[in-house]
Amino acid sequence: MKSALYFADEQTRQAFSLLASGRAEEQEIHRQLNLVFDTIAADPFCGIQVPKRLIPKVYLTKYGIDNLWKYNFHKSWRLVYSIAGNGTQLVTIIIEWLPHKEYERRFGY
Repeated sequence: MKSALYFADEQTRQAFSLLASGRAEEQEIHRQLNLVFDTIAADPFCGIQVPKRLIPKVYLTKYGIDNLWKYNFHKSWRLVYSIAGNGTQLVTIIIEWLPHKEYERRFGY
């Protein structure tokens, strides 16, 4: 089932835009994220669902989500997103992307 993609907030959207004009590594992350966005738009359930008890409180309070998914990509980077429905369509909410070490810190591993 196809999904519409939205950034969780303006800060996340701007961070994504800045990657395109950044250093070579940042440009590669931007390119990889575009590929991941296409994949997730085609099938939002292709990622790994994070158990509810492991969802960081910052996501719960800041975004009011009730589900969280992760997608592993490019050299141990993680994309974190949520899925919602607006009645007739699935909506994927891009929360953030981060390297594995930061992901482990965020989730308390």
